[in-house]
Amino acid sequence: MKYVGIDVHKKMCQAAIIDEDGTPLDEIRFRNTIEGIEDFALKLTTYQDKVKAVVESTGNLWIQVHDRLEAHGFDVALSNPYKTRLIAEAKIKTDKVDARTLAKLLRADMLATCYVPNMEQRSRRELLRHRLKLVKTRTEVKNRIHSLLDKHGLRIPYKTKFSKKSVAWLQEQSLDFMDDAILRSDLAILEAVETQIRLIEERIAVLAVEDPRVRLLMTMTGIGYFSATLLLAEIGDIHRFSSDKKLASWAGLAPGVRQSGEKIWIGGVSGPGNKRVRWVMVQCAHTACRFDPRHHAFYERYSKRRGGKKAVVAVAHEMIRIVFFMLKRGEAYRGEDRGMTERKLKRLERLALNGLRN
Repeated sequence: MKYVGIDVHKKMCQAAIIDEDGTPLDEIRFRNTIEGIEDFALKLTTYQDKVKAVVESTGNLWIQVHDRLEAHGFDVALSNPYKTRLIAEAKIKTDKVDARTLAKLLRADMLATCYVPNMEQRSRRELLRHRLKLVKTRTEVKNRIHSLLDKHGLRIPYKTKFSKKSVAWLQEQSLDFMDDAILRSDLAILEAVETQIRLIEERIAVLAVEDPRVRLLMTMTGIGYFSATLLLAEIGDIHRFSSDKKLASWAGLAPGVRQSGEKIWIGGVSGPGNKRVRWVMVQCAHTACRFDPRHHAFYERYSKRRGGKKAVVAVAHEMIRIVFFMLKRGEAYRGEDRGMTERKLKRLERLALNGLRN
């Protein structure tokens, strides 16, 4: 068995190869291009032995290296940079040292690795994450407009702040020369972002309407087609989690625990975790607290002791654990409001139809 550690950068990659005894065999530097990776893969095939490799996770730079080596039949793992402390906290940190450390950790079976979804799942993740970025941009633009209005002592006179009537009112306002230019610019950006969000949501709906697991998750109050699709894309294979507690911990929704001797402290949710899943579950929990009798009762009890914000997070924790069993067993939510589910499905089908037309 040969072990290969690969430190990835935008232009160049550094690889270290060791044998079963930990003896260094070779160090190779190659370009992070299709041709460079293919040449490196051909060099690995010259070893008359099984090759196991690990690639350092760096943005999206690891994808080509990982996929092309895997296509050549090599066993390739993806290193978790947050948990590989020997590299993150090393005093001497060079590409060669990092590659050697990865190879040694792989050989000793002490490497923290990441789950690598297939290409289709990765594409879905990118589409869903793009929608999140667009929504964030929309919020930033709206906040800038509110700030500009505050500067001039103006308030949008309508309840729905950025409805068609509100936007028409904003366009009628006459501010000073420079602020007026900023307002017009932000309104144009807002219109463009709104259009792109609508188009992306329709594409997501096309994917969601064909997935029975999306319909399954939508039976839970608070989970719509987007949140269901995002959960499925981020979770991937539910069977990689051995329990509901493992899923909750991965999502960053499990309460933190510290113990010293006989004293135990149970605090807020753990810091590490999938921030997108944690965010979407908290959003779903806000709706569930209002419209789901079970979660509403839990929220009322918990909020009296710990406050409203912590109660919402506690509901999100309960919901992600229920999601685990729904996906594991293929069962609909036991407290399903069928009328609400039907309305959500009709909206999904309408959006999907628009997505197919466009």
